[in-house]
Amino acid sequence: MKLDLELILSEWKTDCQIPTHQLDETSRQTPMLHAKYLHYLSTAKLSLKRAEHSQKDLLKDKWLYYNGKMDEDTLKSKGWEPDPFNGLKILKGEMEHYYDSDPEIQRSEEKIAYLKTMIDTLNEIVNNLNWRHQTIGNMIRWKQFEAGA
Repeated sequence: MKLDLELILSEWKTDCQIPTHQLDETSRQTPMLHAKYLHYLSTAKLSLKRAEHSQKDLLKDKWLYYNGKMDEDTLKSKGWEPDPFNGLKILKGEMEHYYDSDPEIQRSEEKIAYLKTMIDTLNEIVNNLNWRHQTIGNMIRWKQFEAGA
């Protein structure tokens, strides 16, 4: 299964429910939910690391490309134009504009930002699950209070 943020949020919307008439069963399910979201979190962290490594390779290749140091065979294999500047003479100070507007670099940065957001979300979910026993305990005490016990 490919993880995505919408799937995680959709599952959490269901999994975060604590039915007041099934507090015992909800308490028993908490470790399984914790394991599920911890697995998701670990997978997302590994995906982020792979994306960061891929981006480093991409940035190296783009540096070679924009600085005219990439050989023709590599250019052809990547499908990149031989002259990234269309005949214009570019100053070193202007290079950042080309890096910042490069669609492949932008997609790589978006992927990393997306994975970081997914990891932040999963950290919040796992943290919530770590404290779920407290919430269930509070609900039990409230029921006892309402019953006059």
